[in-house]
Amino acid sequence: MNHDSYTEMLAAVQAFHDKHRFSETGGEEMTYRIALMAEELGEISACVTKGKSKAALAEEVADLMILLLGTAIAQDFDLKQSFWDKMEKLGQRESRMINGRIRVSEFRNTD
Repeated sequence: MNHDSYTEMLAAVQAFHDKHRFSETGGEEMTYRIALMAEELGEISACVTKGKSKAALAEEVADLMILLLGTAIAQDFDLKQSFWDKMEKLGQRESRMINGRIRVSEFRNTD
């Protein structure tokens, strides 16, 4: 197994979905998946704000990544291509300092 392969990561998540019959048991329903992602973000936040270990943080981020890969499976889109398309857009954006922190966003004139 090539642990650096996106294709193998996607296949592992697909196997997990298949094993637990996510497509037949509500595991691929988007409202549910969004709730799970919000839960994982909360766990990531807790790791940071409570000073938990880097290993704990890595585990929670991995949970979120698995959910993201699973969402691409559930909604049948190419996450890898979407990633590269978005990186190209981000690479063309200017950055700004807002409240002392860097932001790279689509800044819209709100005047």
